[in-house]
Amino acid sequence: MNTAQFDEFLTAARAEPAPQRLLFVFGVAELPPGATPGQAKRHREGRGGTLAPVMCVDKSPDELTSFADLARESEATGQPWDMVFAGALAGRDGAPPAPADIERALRGMIGAIHRGAIENFLVLDRQGQALQLS
Repeated sequence: MNTAQFDEFLTAARAEPAPQRLLFVFGVAELPPGATPGQAKRHREGRGGTLAPVMCVDKSPDELTSFADLARESEATGQPWDMVFAGALAGRDGAPPAPADIERALRGMIGAIHRGAIENFLVLDRQGQALQLS
């Protein structure tokens, strides 16, 4: 398991001067309704489908020591997932982000995933491998 990018993400969040909240949206790749046979084939091969967020969570950088921690916690929910989208939200004036700001940011991430606008997120598979989605 190569989780170097996740480790770098944690290290960078911890090094920020403003308190951070790490935002995670877990998703699955689904076959869209009315998919063509070609789309179904690509989906079976792991190369296609639509992204559907299934759960989300926020954490302080100190609440996680590794990708394995995050994966273990997510598995405890029983909710299947294929990938996780990660982002960070900075606080202000030495205070961590407010709950309403965290909720708004997570909703924004979910909306971006629905639109396919995922270029600003770290995307990892279940083993912690960075994914390049197009």
